[in-house]
Amino acid sequence: MATSQEGGLNKKSAWSTINRNETERLAADYMSVIAEAKTEREFVESATRAAEAAGFKRADVLSPKPLAGGGKLLFTNRGKNAVLVRMGKRPLDQGFNMVAAHVDAPRIDVKQNPLFESTGLGLFQTHYYGGIKKYQWVTIPLALHGIIYDKGGKQLQLRIGEEDSEPVFNISDILPHLGQAQAEKKMSEGVSGEALDAIVGHVPGGVSDDKTPIRTGVLKILADQLNIDEEAFAASELEFVPAMKPRDVGFDRGLILAYGHDDRICGYTALRAILDQKNNPERTQIVVLVDKEEIGSDGDTGMQSEFLELVIERLIETTGEKTTARRVFWNSVALSADVGAGMDPNYLDVFEPTNAATVGNGIVVTKFTGSRGKYSAHDASAETLHKIIGLLDESGVPWQVAEMGKVDVGGGGTIAKFLSKRGIETLDAGPALLSMHAPQELASKADLYACYLAYHAFLEKAR
Repeated sequence: MATSQEGGLNKKSAWSTINRNETERLAADYMSVIAEAKTEREFVESATRAAEAAGFKRADVLSPKPLAGGGKLLFTNRGKNAVLVRMGKRPLDQGFNMVAAHVDAPRIDVKQNPLFESTGLGLFQTHYYGGIKKYQWVTIPLALHGIIYDKGGKQLQLRIGEEDSEPVFNISDILPHLGQAQAEKKMSEGVSGEALDAIVGHVPGGVSDDKTPIRTGVLKILADQLNIDEEAFAASELEFVPAMKPRDVGFDRGLILAYGHDDRICGYTALRAILDQKNNPERTQIVVLVDKEEIGSDGDTGMQSEFLELVIERLIETTGEKTTARRVFWNSVALSADVGAGMDPNYLDVFEPTNAATVGNGIVVTKFTGSRGKYSAHDASAETLHKIIGLLDESGVPWQVAEMGKVDVGGGGTIAKFLSKRGIETLDAGPALLSMHAPQELASKADLYACYLAYHAFLEKAR
């Protein structure tokens, strides 16, 4: 059964039990998806296309019309949040099985009045999104993604910097020859948030007496190529993301280096898990893809919104059951699908090995989150752990248990507490990563496949 790692419950490498060919196929598809879907909007768009291709019908939480037949439904919320439903044979009042993942990721957002000129360069002012190490985002190639409206009011979806023929953008850093003051600062203060200005232009485009000719040149390009004026930025939603594609890592190609594993690796495997279900389910199956987790799950597309309540109320209206969303939630069970911290061989001092995750040892079951004395945590019950671990064993899914580093060293949270607040029996479960929240994160292909197996089995078999 389990093998000991300094007395821990970390299991054998998942590579010893999984199907290598199926793992490679899943990894190749995953890499192609996240290469294209680098924002929450893009991921939801990708998921919508995949769901519709699999026979899911679009549904509206507010429409008075009956829901489409067939029991496979897709609800979307403002382009950043999606809920996929496969109606079960049992009444909704008996609860549902749900896997919920967030699909936003740390990034650099463009401010609403961004463009200025300094020292022969045109720059965008930015505001970082989520918990990042700011120094990791300087000097790398960046792509610009997002929404902006042209002069005629047409919505444009920008995606600049992903193709070899396109320009990229960049945040500069001080050269080491002049960086003594920076080097003497704490690492967290080495690059300030206001210093994350992205270079977007260099060639003068104004008249000879123009005091900001480069700024003028950038605006002219935007006007000529996109029909955009400066005022358009006020109503835009633009994001700088790494202009790098997913790559295999290692001589054996067992790892994936990519932007946004946290948490699109869980969003992808949860999506695939519900799309690949073969039989009509006993209990209703739900996959939630949600936004804003990296900044607290607030807002109308975050897990703290009541969009899920609207979906369940809509389902109740359709079935005609004499029940309420609160009763349905209370009888339901969910996996909060989010990543954990893998033991990093270069930083072993922050981990307690007997309760730390090893990359490649399967899906990580996390009893509690939070920090210090489990503050602001979701803490699953023994009954929930027993149920889910038993299901994983029964289904042959490689798993391990872990927490987020040593006590008092750090911590973190997921959407689990916002699920359990609704009365849903919830457990955190996802893969371990290295370099979490960096512009390029590392994930094991074996863990990717283990997550897919776990979410598939959970949706089908959880009670």
